Amino acid sequence: MDSRLSARALVELLGLWRTSEPAFDALADGIRLLCLDNRIAPETALPAERELAAALGVSRTTVAAAYRGLRATGHIVSRRGSGSVTRPLGRTAAARWFDHGGIDLQQASPPAWPGLPGVIAEVAGSATSLVSRSGYDILGHAELRAVIAARYTAQGIDTVPEQVMVTNGAQHALNLIAGTLLRRADRLLIETPTYPHAAETFRRVGSRLVGVPVDARHGWDLDRAVQAFSRTAPVLAYLMPQFQNPTGRWMTAEESEVIAHAAHDAGSVLLIDETTADLRIDGSVGPAPFRTGPWIRVGSLGKSVWGGLRIGWIRADGDLIRRLRAARTSHDLGTPDLEQAIATRVVARLDEILPQRSALLRAGRDTLTAALAAALPEWSVPEVHGGVALWVELGAPLSSALVMDATRHGLHLSAGPRFAVEGGHERHLRIPFTAEPRELARAVDILEESWRRVTDGNGLSAAGPRPTPAEALV
Repeated sequence: MDSRLSARALVELLGLWRTSEPAFDALADGIRLLCLDNRIAPETALPAERELAAALGVSRTTVAAAYRGLRATGHIVSRRGSGSVTRPLGRTAAARWFDHGGIDLQQASPPAWPGLPGVIAEVAGSATSLVSRSGYDILGHAELRAVIAARYTAQGIDTVPEQVMVTNGAQHALNLIAGTLLRRADRLLIETPTYPHAAETFRRVGSRLVGVPVDARHGWDLDRAVQAFSRTAPVLAYLMPQFQNPTGRWMTAEESEVIAHAAHDAGSVLLIDETTADLRIDGSVGPAPFRTGPWIRVGSLGKSVWGGLRIGWIRADGDLIRRLRAARTSHDLGTPDLEQAIATRVVARLDEILPQRSALLRAGRDTLTAALAAALPEWSVPEVHGGVALWVELGAPLSSALVMDATRHGLHLSAGPRFAVEGGHERHLRIPFTAEPRELARAVDILEESWRRVTDGNGLSAAGPRPTPAEALV
């Protein structure tokens, strides 16, 4: 059965959509962006033309023309009894709108560690022994779990291999945990903004998300967090305390202590996402948070080594690992042996790899920060000491409009609301610094031009809204 999106809900998602003429093209682009960002899920019935026209304050002809354009690019299809329904976006539909020769900054994934091909070649040399096995393992190879456990122990978190499960990346780990520990209508505390695929995972199992604000400059809203734990008693609290995605913020000792106590008092379990924890660039960020406690930890090699190496893990107490193992067969049958063999060698060399990643990310961050300061000084750019992106404050609620315009000129980003839990963040834009410095400089050039067009079209300037003639006389 198709889910249905009301006209009011679509208008809220669109925000300031009318950034170009003709209006039907701007409306179609706005809906395309929502589909590509997955803020409108596939198989969602859009509002009827007359209903949406009334809500937007435009003619029905404008909405009809926008829907025709969306059908032509494969984003929606007409169905008897449902009207216009969004489609899963394959390459053809996306390619008709996206310029794939442009700059893609939607994914904040660094390029592969340069030494990885050599490690893969070493593992390939032992292919005979690998293919003598079953080819996959539901819990994870003992060798890989041992090196992961040893790394945790070296960081002050005493861990044995029986407390580790190897997964097909961190996203797979989150899906497995959500499917095992959460039931429909269970409350889950989550940061906002946050990693959008995590939020989608928890919504998929029917969880009720309770957002706690986190800010790039001021950190976590502790008053809201304590109130949320006390008021809602969430089953789980999903946090990314080390170089939080997208803000880049590192949780302080005070913040982690307050949140840990609030979670304990509420009977909640902390689910700590550590996928960005190793991405330190420079500066002092304080001690690692949540070193003690019966918390669940999720890590991966996606950001620190390569996104194509689909290896992640769960670190938890032995009883939970056994529960997850029993539940996993309904999701998949295990992690491939070949990737585990590569990961075993890579994890053992992380102390060598991470300084190289730090240098790469530093070059990107410094290039992006300097270019933004020169080209768009009116934007507020936070100082970050690690992670993968800048969470930039634009000064006006134009994030979606800016992304739409930039997309038409070859730069692909995700708008601020993509990272929101309960709406908002139209004043923010996530800009990853994982691309090559030359591409980042080009990206800022496009952003500068797009920002001028978008602000001009919405009656804004670098200084804010333009005064009316009466205001100008005062």
